[in-house]
Amino acid sequence: DLQCHQPPEWCQGRPGTLCQDERVSLFSSVANFLKPAPPLSPAVESALTRVGELVSPLLKSVSGFEHKLSGSLEYALGYCDGLISGLPGPIDLNRQAFSNDPLVHALFATASDIDQMLGRSQAVRDYLADPACWESTHFYALFAARRQQKKQMGMSVQGDVVQTDVPQLVLYFSDQTLIQPSCSLEKTLALLRSTALDSLLSAFHDHVETLRAEREGLRADLSVERAHLTILRGKTAGQEYQVRTRHLNELDSRLRQSAESLMPDQLVDALAEFLHAPECSLALSPVKITVDRLGVVSDAGNEDANVHTLDFPELNARDKRHYLVMLARINRDEALEAVETVRDQQHRFMLI
Repeated sequence: DLQCHQPPEWCQGRPGTLCQDERVSLFSSVANFLKPAPPLSPAVESALTRVGELVSPLLKSVSGFEHKLSGSLEYALGYCDGLISGLPGPIDLNRQAFSNDPLVHALFATASDIDQMLGRSQAVRDYLADPACWESTHFYALFAARRQQKKQMGMSVQGDVVQTDVPQLVLYFSDQTLIQPSCSLEKTLALLRSTALDSLLSAFHDHVETLRAEREGLRADLSVERAHLTILRGKTAGQEYQVRTRHLNELDSRLRQSAESLMPDQLVDALAEFLHAPECSLALSPVKITVDRLGVVSDAGNEDANVHTLDFPELNARDKRHYLVMLARINRDEALEAVETVRDQQHRFMLI
C-alpha cells in the first residue's frame, strides 16, 4: 500500500519513510520524466536542417543531436529576430531622396550612383526577372555599404574668415549593395532573419575549418619532427635529442586535443555554446557622425544649417568588416529603367 495512513508528524525523523506529499512529488517527477518531449517548432526544425547543410552533415549522427541544439537554436533565432527588428527604415533610395535626405546624400557621391547600383545589382536583376515583382510598384531590401574615411587638405569658412589648406576628414561610402529584395516588407524581414542565422552557422563553420587547418599543420610538424628523431636515433643521446623528444611529445599531445575537438559530439557541444553568444559574431553597433553636404566631418552641432548628424547602425559580421545596414524601399519602374540603362552601357562598351 503506497498511501501513507500516518499523520505527517509521525513520519518525521523516521528513515526510509515517505509521507504523502513526498510520494506525490516522486510520482510527478517520474511522470514528467516519462512524458514525451514537446514537438519542435518549424523554425527550429528548419534551423537544424541548416546546421547539417552549413556546418557538417556528420553532426546529425550525434546521439541527442536535436535535444542538444534545439534550445541553443531557439535562443539564436530569437536573437536574429531582435537584430533584424532593430534595423532602421525603410528609407527611399531615389534621386529625390538624394536631394532631400542628408543620409542618402552621404551614401552616394552622385544621384546617378543610385541608378548604377540598382542596374548592376544581380539581386535586383533576379528579382525583376521574377513575375512576382509586378505584385507591387515598390520592393524592399536590405541596403548595405562600407563606411570609409580619408584625410585631405581643404577650405574652411568660419563666419567671414576663409581658410585654405585646412586638414579635413571626409566621410564616404563604398560597396553599396542590396540584399534579399522582395515586394513584401514582411517577406524581406523573414528572409533576413534566415540570412542572419546562416551567417552565424557559417561563422562557426569557418571556425571548424580553422581547427582542421591547424590539425593538418600539426600533423605536418609531427612528421618533420619524427624524421629528425630518426636521424638522431642511434647516435649518442645528447641535449638536442632530448629537446626534440619533448617537442615531439608536445606536438603529439596537441594533435590529440585537436582531433578530439573535431569529433562530431564535441562540435555539437561547441556549437550549442557558440549559439548562446551570437553577439560575438553578429551584432549592430550605433554610429553617429556630423558632416556637411560635402561629407567633411564637422564638430559643429545641428544649429549650423550646413551640417547634419547622421545616425545609423553598423553590422559586425563574420568577415570582420563593418557595414552600414538599413531597410530600403525602391520603386520598381525606376529599378527597371536603371537595369536597362546599365545593360545599354555595357553593350556599347563591348562594341567599342
